[in-house]
Amino acid sequence: MFKEFKEFAMRGNVVDMAVGIIIGAAFGTIVKSLVDDIIMPPIGLLLGRVDFSNIFMVIRSGKIAGPYTTLADAKAAGAVTMNLGVFFNTVISFLIIAFAVFLIIKQINALKRKEATKPAIPNTKECLYCLSTIPIKASRCSHCTSELKL
Repeated sequence: MFKEFKEFAMRGNVVDMAVGIIIGAAFGTIVKSLVDDIIMPPIGLLLGRVDFSNIFMVIRSGKIAGPYTTLADAKAAGAVTMNLGVFFNTVISFLIIAFAVFLIIKQINALKRKEATKPAIPNTKECLYCLSTIPIKASRCSHCTSELKL
């Protein structure tokens, strides 16, 4: 059973998929940082110094009664919160990742179309005398033995 699992795990597709998942997770971390640290602070500043990660609604107060100034304070008090700002940041992260994947797939499809439109290099030709198909590098027809010009 271990041998079968090892054969399965070492297939090229499984290893490629694992590498893709690891790189995707790293890309997701970079995009999360981009959203949280680069994109959202200027947007929050433009909207009146709003910190989106601290936009939340208290559903039930914790052991220490609110109001809570930050999400961390609410969590520390044991309050049940609906984290709207965190959700908003996650949606923006998703949209950036989806757009990046769209651009990558668009490029791959363009390359595939470009490859499909290239004319195939022939590897056979027709004999001028008997019209049989022969290899392009042949100097004599294998069917009628006529000498061919290269």
